[in-house]
Amino acid sequence: MHENYDLDLLLELVEQRKFRSLKELLSQMNEVDIAEFLDELDVEQEILVFRLLPKDTAAEVFTYLENTEDQEKLIGALSDRELREVLDELYLDDTVDIIEDMPANVVSRILRNTDASTRSQINQLLNYPKDSAGSIMTTEFVFLHPDATVEESFARIRSVGIDKETIYTCYVTQNRVLLGVVTVRRMLLSSYETCIRDIMETNVLSVNTHEDKEDVAQLLNKYDLSAIPVVDGDNRLVGIVTFDDAMDVIEEETTEDFEKMAAILPSDKPYLKTGVLETWRSRIPWLMLLMLSATFTGIIITSFESALAACVVLTSFIPMLSGTGGNSGSQSSVAVIRALSLDEIDFSDLVAVVWKEIRVAVLCGVCLAAANFVKMMVVDRWLMHNPEVTPLVALVVCLTLVFTVLCAKVVGCTLPMAAEKLGIDPAVMASPFITTIVDALSLLIYFFFATWILPL
Repeated sequence: MHENYDLDLLLELVEQRKFRSLKELLSQMNEVDIAEFLDELDVEQEILVFRLLPKDTAAEVFTYLENTEDQEKLIGALSDRELREVLDELYLDDTVDIIEDMPANVVSRILRNTDASTRSQINQLLNYPKDSAGSIMTTEFVFLHPDATVEESFARIRSVGIDKETIYTCYVTQNRVLLGVVTVRRMLLSSYETCIRDIMETNVLSVNTHEDKEDVAQLLNKYDLSAIPVVDGDNRLVGIVTFDDAMDVIEEETTEDFEKMAAILPSDKPYLKTGVLETWRSRIPWLMLLMLSATFTGIIITSFESALAACVVLTSFIPMLSGTGGNSGSQSSVAVIRALSLDEIDFSDLVAVVWKEIRVAVLCGVCLAAANFVKMMVVDRWLMHNPEVTPLVALVVCLTLVFTVLCAKVVGCTLPMAAEKLGIDPAVMASPFITTIVDALSLLIYFFFATWILPL
């Protein structure tokens, strides 16, 4: 809630049914804050408060509601007239976003309460693939004719601009084919008699309707655009993707990546709105897989029981080696996954990435080994009076550290790149998966050096 508004006061007004005072307070609030306030109410109260809002504010608040279940309940409670008023105030892409998450009976009611032209546009947008530019674009933009004058173009903007999502950037088309783009700023600085063709920018960055929406969002971010035109196979302008929609895509994709990196199946619901069983279902498959894959670690330890029995002190350093290896692999994987998502690298850069990580691993491994050698000699052997921690044991642990960090960083950078090459989301190859692999590798390295150097 915005710091200027008292949530407790608002809730108290609802409880005491002082709707006139509540309406006055709501009129001074931002739509985002009102949506957050509605999330705090039960369904009956939410419907009552929603009906207090002016129809243009109500439409904005409706798009900011966190939970689709709340939207569905509101739609069910509104009369056809009230629903029509809300839908008339919504931009087309927002209506499509709402429809995509609604059950069939709610969708049919929404479509029944829209006019034939809007219904046709909604159906067209719904037919685009879920992750495409076509699915997030809006068809509410201003297009101008190349032979129109600036004065004629301003008259057109005034007549149609009220219903458009943006009027700052106008698109120049002829027979629906995209020819160029012109900003209102450029038009304001030109004389009324100037032809649009003479001031439009013809080098226009556009995307295809079937282009991945995450790539479109990255383009908007990269070139610092407020909107980007969407064209079909014949270069006909069919819509635009605005920056606010791109931000939603980036947030959604980032959340999904974090969930995959934490070995959780992605969910589109807010944390507190997700049920316990649903959360359990999203987490248990990966936990089960990682638990079973971790049995390899147990098999390796069992195979070297005799070595551990001959030198028991080796056991105490296993957690440190596994943890360091897992952390090293996670550092590399997170850096590479981010670089892949920002298109800074691709699979062709594999050799360069591996070579860089090898050099980083050597520097990190040597530093860690040197610090660990001093710690083992001073703390473990001298201060803790443990005669089993000999220089040879310290050498085994330090050599293992160097090679574990090296292997972890190579695995951490190669797995995400290999995953993307195979068409798998690189985020899947993050911390838990890499840690499991590195644990097994670190033990193999550890026992190799132990059996080679120590008199077991």
